[in-house]
Amino acid sequence: MRIATFNINGLTRRIGNLLDWLEVARPDVVCLQELKTAHDRFPRERLEEAGYGAVWRGERTWNGVAILARDAVPVMTRDALPGEDATAQSRYIEAAVRGILIGCLYAPNGNPAPGPKFDAKLVWHDRFEAHAADLLAAAVPVVLAGDYNIVPEPRDIYETRSYDGNALISPEGRAAFARLIAQGWTDALRALHPEGSVFTFWDYRRNRFERDGGMRLDHLLLSPDLAPQLREAGVDREVRAAENASDHAPVWVRLGRARRRA
Repeated sequence: MRIATFNINGLTRRIGNLLDWLEVARPDVVCLQELKTAHDRFPRERLEEAGYGAVWRGERTWNGVAILARDAVPVMTRDALPGEDATAQSRYIEAAVRGILIGCLYAPNGNPAPGPKFDAKLVWHDRFEAHAADLLAAAVPVVLAGDYNIVPEPRDIYETRSYDGNALISPEGRAAFARLIAQGWTDALRALHPEGSVFTFWDYRRNRFERDGGMRLDHLLLSPDLAPQLREAGVDREVRAAENASDHAPVWVRLGRARRRA
């Protein structure tokens, strides 16, 4: 089973890019972020024609999350974190797909820091951490996939001082991500690529993609019962090089049957 996360950075503008990638990569499940599309403008029909059922929570202009499933319709279990009201930003959606619970998230950026947006980032993450702990306690297979807007370690960003003081690399954000891992989640991409830098995002400015000035913002966390099934993990970097591309590339994992102990 191949599960991917992709911050599309504007679904209406980049539906062609998404469909091209789906045709080539054929992931079984896709978590999308930054739809930037009103809920009633979601292109359900075009995705169905491509073989994907979907659940989503849109938001005009900003945010928005969706879960796609190939040859299936995800069964939505929630469209917000516990404790959020109906007016909250569209940043979390959850659905069951083929026996796995998929949580799709678009965490707040938090800039400028310090300030109200940074404070809101930390509050949101506290709520997310609490829900993640509840999911582990439920002992069900879970993947939490999306744009966390956290660079977990110094090696997850290119060598630069231009992001000093930025919320993406803040000690508070990195501590929040570390607390998730301490709960028992497996950072799938790092688990299979333990050495060096792996980037998933390259800003449009200053030719950062061309000179590989990237960072790792997009993560797939696996619950303990799924971690033994992890077979592959990677970044479809070539998607970022396409015309009209998002500033993120798709990140994916492949799960297989757990190996039996001898």
